[in-house]
Amino acid sequence: MHRVDDTRILRRECASLVEAGHDVALIAGQPPQEPVAGVRIVGVGLPRNRIDRATRVAWRVFRAARRERADICHFHDPELIWVGVLLTVLGHKVVYDVHEDVPLQVMNKWWIPKPARGVLAAGVRVAERVAGRMFAAIVAATPSIAEKFPAHKTVIVQNFPHVEIARRPEPKPVEERQYAFSYVGGLKAVQGAREMPQVVAALPGGAKAVVAGWFDDEAVERDARAHEGWARIDYLGGVSHERAIEAIRDSVCGIVIDHPISNYLDSYSTKMFEYMACGVPVVASDFPLWVRLVGDADCGVTVDPMDPLAAAAAVEALLKDPDEARRLGANGRRAIQERYHWEAEFRKLDALYPRLV
Repeated sequence: MHRVDDTRILRRECASLVEAGHDVALIAGQPPQEPVAGVRIVGVGLPRNRIDRATRVAWRVFRAARRERADICHFHDPELIWVGVLLTVLGHKVVYDVHEDVPLQVMNKWWIPKPARGVLAAGVRVAERVAGRMFAAIVAATPSIAEKFPAHKTVIVQNFPHVEIARRPEPKPVEERQYAFSYVGGLKAVQGAREMPQVVAALPGGAKAVVAGWFDDEAVERDARAHEGWARIDYLGGVSHERAIEAIRDSVCGIVIDHPISNYLDSYSTKMFEYMACGVPVVASDFPLWVRLVGDADCGVTVDPMDPLAAAAAVEALLKDPDEARRLGANGRRAIQERYHWEAEFRKLDALYPRLV
């Protein structure tokens, strides 16, 4: 389900493991390609559709994993749980990396018929219960996910940015930045894809925004592009991680207005930490967990994500008070340097592997 250049999988976990001296192969449902950041890419081909991805392509992933004869097989997609079970039965040490609360995620999948969601979510719960018992270890992306698996074999490795980003020279002065706000990440309806054009349209003085990421629904993309505010958005599409960082650093603030659906309320947003690392304040959904994070770091403003005018008012306030934007951005950078950085998280992953082999 993940692209080869997925930030958590490739740029953080795989690349960091290579730097730590491990031989790492990334097996993916993509065409074969050259190594990236020292990571060998084993492409097994693109899936034709979702069913093909979970069956034929997953079988190819299993065969490729067997050929690697690796000490550890570390997988990231719930669709590969059955592959992990087979590898475990055949004597491999298997690690399941859980990015989301998958049963809750299933309940919010727009493309799954509503009558089927409860049944599928229940099936995933059973599958993950089996995974928790059979696999050598579970790597959980958040503390709330970790609570669903056996504590003695679960390690929390949160998806924080590299501290290097927060240690770069200060971004250009707030008054000179090109964009009122930036957004980097998936462009789903529940991630505010329809609201963002409304936010920029409500800003004064022809203020502009920059957006990078992929739409996963043609109807959502059509609605976003049809709004008058879209003309004031520089849409970059899918870009490299470094290009996304450049766009964030050229913005007065970063916006993340995910909708209050069940699997977002108790999880962190990776892009929020990216904004903090870049030294820009965040304008974020007012989920209790996010309110605590933003308040503790004093790094931004929280708003009702279903109210584009509230988000626009928060952005406009930062535009009118560059000193406050500068202060909040500096606080966010400091929080990344001191607490929320990948290097501290990776040490937990790097310590896990020797215990398994």
